[in-house]
Amino acid sequence: MSRPTLDRPAQGVRHARLVTLLGPAFVAAIAYVDPGNVAANLTAGARFGYLLVWVLVVANVMAVLVQYLSAKLGVVTGRSLPEVLGERLSRRGRIAYWAQAEVVAMATDVAEVIGGAIALHLLFGVPLVLGGIITGVVSMLVLAVQQRRGQRVFETVVTSMLGVLTVGFCAGLFFSPPDLGAVLGGLVPRLDGPESVLLAASMLGATVMPHAIYLHSSLARDRVRHDARVERRHALAAGAEGRDDVVGEDDVAVPGPPSPPVIRRLLTATRWDVVAALVLAGSVNIAMLLLAAANLPGRTGTDSIEGAHAAIESSLGPAVAVLFGVGLLASGLASTSVGAYAGAEIMSGLLHVRVSLLARRLVTLVPAIVLLATGVSPTWLLVVSQVVLSFGIPFAMVPLVRITRDAGLLGGFRNGLVTQLAAWAVAAVIVALNVALLWLTFTG
Repeated sequence: MSRPTLDRPAQGVRHARLVTLLGPAFVAAIAYVDPGNVAANLTAGARFGYLLVWVLVVANVMAVLVQYLSAKLGVVTGRSLPEVLGERLSRRGRIAYWAQAEVVAMATDVAEVIGGAIALHLLFGVPLVLGGIITGVVSMLVLAVQQRRGQRVFETVVTSMLGVLTVGFCAGLFFSPPDLGAVLGGLVPRLDGPESVLLAASMLGATVMPHAIYLHSSLARDRVRHDARVERRHALAAGAEGRDDVVGEDDVAVPGPPSPPVIRRLLTATRWDVVAALVLAGSVNIAMLLLAAANLPGRTGTDSIEGAHAAIESSLGPAVAVLFGVGLLASGLASTSVGAYAGAEIMSGLLHVRVSLLARRLVTLVPAIVLLATGVSPTWLLVVSQVVLSFGIPFAMVPLVRITRDAGLLGGFRNGLVTQLAAWAVAAVIVALNVALLWLTFTG
């Protein structure tokens, strides 16, 4: 009877530590509620009511699979997607691949900085250029936290911003709840004319962001290393019990690759992490659509963030509009910090060059500020950035699906047949929709 009693505390510690493994997916989920998604969701609700709710549900299901595969790669192999690709490509191939990934990362950053600048303009009347600079400076402070305090504190800061934007974007629903029956009706897949088809394609095609795929594998890899250090520290501390030894986590070397039981435990935590984070992000997107469907039907101008903000203010009052602006600001600040982090991981994995996050932040901030200074419509700049992101989708999706099926790399944790077929189907849909959106954009 003594053995179960002795095992129970250790089992409790493992369960408690399972909770500490949550976090990476909440950072990656920021990509799903960035400023580029706001106008699309509000436009969908304002023009078609509850018709396209099902599109966001389907998009979220696809995102769960994609982000889980990315995280699984990091957990099982201890390497990020850029690192694995860097090992398999020639020097020229690595440079070419990095070049397109870097353009995608910079396009992402442009969109997020513009979103933050628009939020500051809406909230405080700050000129767009100055707002972009402020957004960049604040994001540098967030990245400084990562460099000085580590990944866990960075995840906490970003997750807190995710909480703020959730409140900001969803607050309007408490003032004007949607029609529950109409919401349930919106879960039935159907469309209404060419414009709804194009909008649905835009919402689905923009579901997965390339930088979120690259970064999530890196965050999951680092979490495995952290877990290994904690495991080793506990073992050393138990062995040193009764002595004056002080075992710190930073003093403990990472042991060899985790055993299959440990990997299974980590993947269990990863599944919970991904599902929880993307259910939250998906709920925020749906909330924005429901807000527009309930309060902005037939309103024009909602295809721009400024127009949507004005429509919300006139329909729901200044308090809700301020909360929406705060949510947009949190979205821009968190998204641009995550984008800069992703760019650094891409460069490190492909080129084996590690650049300071703050230096990267400064370099990638310049294009966004220059574009804002040209006086071009911020909404048009957001559209262009999404077009650039569309080019990068196949370069992230296709290798991820192929690599996670590789038995030589993932062993018994490679994708099963059903998972692989689902992954290829999702990849094909997302890539096809992005190609269609590119064609429609360039042909008018």
